[in-house]
Amino acid sequence: MAQTIHEPIEAVEAQKGERRRKRRPSMRMDMWTAVSLVLLALFALFLVYPLFNVLRESIVNGEGELTFEYFYKFFANSYYFQTIKNSFVLSITVTIVSLILGVPFSYFYTFYRLRGSKVLFIGAVLSVMSAPFIGAYAWILLLGRNGVFSQLFGGAFGITLPSIYGFGGLVLVLSLKLFPLVSIYMNAAFRSIDSSLIEAATLMGSTGVKRIWQVIIRLTIPTLLAASLLVFMRTFADFGTPLLIGQNYRTFTVEIYNQYLGETGQNHNFAAAIGIIGVLVTTVVFLIQKYVAGKFNFQLKSSRPIARKRPGGIGGVLIYAYQYGLIALALLPQFYIVYLSFRNNAQSRFLPGYTLDSYRLAMNRLLERSIYNTLLMGTLALAIIILIAMLIAYLVVRRPSWLNNLIDTLSMIPYIMPGAVIGIALVISFNQGPLALTGTMAILIIAVVIRRMPYTIRSATASLMHQPLSMEEAARSLGASKFKSFWKVTVPLMGSGIASGAILSFVTIVTEMSSAIILYNNQTITLTMSAYVAITRGNYGLACAFSSILTLITALILILYLAITKEENVKL
Repeated sequence: MAQTIHEPIEAVEAQKGERRRKRRPSMRMDMWTAVSLVLLALFALFLVYPLFNVLRESIVNGEGELTFEYFYKFFANSYYFQTIKNSFVLSITVTIVSLILGVPFSYFYTFYRLRGSKVLFIGAVLSVMSAPFIGAYAWILLLGRNGVFSQLFGGAFGITLPSIYGFGGLVLVLSLKLFPLVSIYMNAAFRSIDSSLIEAATLMGSTGVKRIWQVIIRLTIPTLLAASLLVFMRTFADFGTPLLIGQNYRTFTVEIYNQYLGETGQNHNFAAAIGIIGVLVTTVVFLIQKYVAGKFNFQLKSSRPIARKRPGGIGGVLIYAYQYGLIALALLPQFYIVYLSFRNNAQSRFLPGYTLDSYRLAMNRLLERSIYNTLLMGTLALAIIILIAMLIAYLVVRRPSWLNNLIDTLSMIPYIMPGAVIGIALVISFNQGPLALTGTMAILIIAVVIRRMPYTIRSATASLMHQPLSMEEAARSLGASKFKSFWKVTVPLMGSGIASGAILSFVTIVTEMSSAIILYNNQTITLTMSAYVAITRGNYGLACAFSSILTLITALILILYLAITKEENVKL
C-alpha cells in the first residue's frame, strides 16, 4: 500500500524536475552551439591569446623571469608617466570642446529649418570620417611656421599666430575633427524628444536657454554621455595627429610607437607595459561612463516630433554664420589638401602654377597597389565584420546562454583598446610559426576587424531586439530548417539595421592608421600609409595626391550611404 502511495509522488517530482531542466538554457550540441564554439575559438585565438602575450611581454624580461621593472620604469620616470597624463588631459579637453561646439550645432540643425541642411550633414560626416592625420598635416601647411596663414598674418598685419604645434594645436585639430561625432549622435536624440514636453515646460515658465538646459539637455543625457565616451576614446587612441603636431606634448600612443619601432632604440617589453597601462586607463573611463549612464537609464520615443522653425532676424544670421562657419573650418583641411595636390612643388615647397605632376609621381610610387590594398582590405574586413555581427547578434538575442554572453563580452573588449596595442599584440603572437601572419594582408584585415567589430555588433544586436520572434517561428512551423529560417528571415530583418552602419564602418577601415603603421610593409601598404610615408619623407605634393584620392574615396562612400539610406541617423 505504501509503495502505491509513493509511486505517484515520485512520478510528480520527476515531472517537476523534467520541467525545470527544460526551462534551463540548453547547451545541446546543435548547429548554433557549434557556431558559438567556433566564434569562441576565433576570439580566443585572435583576441585573448594576443592580449595574453602583450601582458606576458610586459611582465617577463629577456631571461624569462617574472618582473615588474617595466611598470616601475614607467611610473618612476616622470617623462614616461607624463605621456599618459598628457593623453588623459588632452582627451578630456577635446571632449569638452567637442561638446561645446557639437551640441549647439546639432540643436540649430534639428530645431531650425535651415537652407542647405543636407550640405551641413554631409560636411559634418565627411569631416569626422576623414583619415585621422590628414587634418593635422593640412593645419601644418596652414598654421605651421611657414604656413600660408602664418605668413599672411605675419607679413600683412604683423600678427604672430599661435603655434599649431603642442597642446593647443592638438585641441584645435582634434576638436574640429570630432565635434561632428557629438552633433550626429545628438541629432537623433533631439529628434526623439516629444514636442509636448517642451510645450509643458513653456507653460511652466521654462523658456529660452533655461528650457534648453532644464528640459532638452537633461532628456538627452544618455546620448550625450555615449557621444562623450566615443570622443574621449578616439582622442585617447589617436596616433597620427600627436605624431605630426604634438612635438614636446608627447602622448602614450606615440611613446608606444617609439619604444616598439623607434629609430634610436627599441624596447618591446616596455612598449607592451605602456600598452597595458593605456588599456587599464580606458577601461576605468569606460566603467565610469557606464555607471553614470546607468543613473540616466531611460529612452525617448516621440509621438509628436519637433516642429522646425525658420530662423529670422539677427539671430537667424548668427545661426547660419555659426553652422556654415564651423563646417567650413572643419572641412578647410580637406579642401586645402586637394588644392595643393594640383600645385607645382619641389619636395616640401609649393611653387606658383598648377600641374598634375604629384599624381604622375603617385602613379610611379605605389598608387595602384595602395588603392588595390585599401579596397581589398576594406571589402574583406567589412564582409567578416558583418558576418560575425549577425551571428553574435542572433546568438545573444535569440539563444541567450552563458557561452553566448561570454562571446558578447569578449567582442566588446576591443572597444577600449587603442589601435597601437592591437597591432603590437598581433605582431607578438603571429610573428613566427605555426601561424606566421606578420607582413601579410591577413594580419591587417584581422587588426581592423578586431578594432571595428564592436560597433557593428551593437548595431546588429539593437536591430534584432526590435524584430518579432513570431516570423522566425512561422518559418520553422512551415518546415524551414534552422539555417534556412536564419538566412531567409532573420538576416533580412537585421539587414536594414546594419547596412548603413556597414557603409560607414568601411570608411573607418580604409582610413585606419594606429594599428596599420605597426603591421604594414611595402607589399601591403594602403593609401593612408602611403600618404603618411610621403609626409615623413618631406614630399608634400605626393602626400597631398595620396590624401586627395583617399578623401575622394571617402566622399564617394558617404554619397553612396546617403543614396541608399536616405536618412541622417548614422552609427559611427
